[in-house]
Amino acid sequence: MQVGQELLEYLGDPARSSDLEQDQQRLDKVIDELTGWVNSSNFKVSLLGLDVLGAFVDRLSGRFKPYIGTVLLPLIDRMGDAKDQVREQAQNLILKLMDEAAPPMYIWERLAVGFKHKNYRSREGVCLCLIATLNIYGAQPLILSKLVPHLCTVFGDSNSQVRDAAILAIVEVYRHVGEKVRIDLTKRGIPPG
Repeated sequence: MQVGQELLEYLGDPARSSDLEQDQQRLDKVIDELTGWVNSSNFKVSLLGLDVLGAFVDRLSGRFKPYIGTVLLPLIDRMGDAKDQVREQAQNLILKLMDEAAPPMYIWERLAVGFKHKNYRSREGVCLCLIATLNIYGAQPLILSKLVPHLCTVFGDSNSQVRDAAILAIVEVYRHVGEKVRIDLTKRGIPPG
């Protein structure tokens, strides 16, 4: 907990952390270690890991892009956490990545595996994250034709919360795209109701 606070202070002071990117191997190791914090069973450590990763995204901006593959899987796992605060923070960090590190579709190409996650809360979280993405960015930066098939698979999910979130997500897609999505769903054999 103490090291995490020191890291946040270090990253928050550009004068102190001007050497941040000079040792690429050290930076790689720090990001790897932080994903371990995010995966911690202690929710306070997990939240601190999410905060520190967020500070790295703030500092590195687009230069954080090479780490997206490393951090996304733990973030998908955390969207399935038992604590609301951890789930929210994980989603917020994913949205921050879209805002500062890489385009939304770049993130979604890697995030789509979450629709098949073993934890129902993670699957639900990915649907809710898609809704948030559409509300923030609209449909233009996304290739929805790549994401709708994933939503179609979770329409038949064994968990009702996941099914409900998938329906909310497809409603949001419809709000942005219109009739094209209804036609696409009909072609996939999804009942009109």
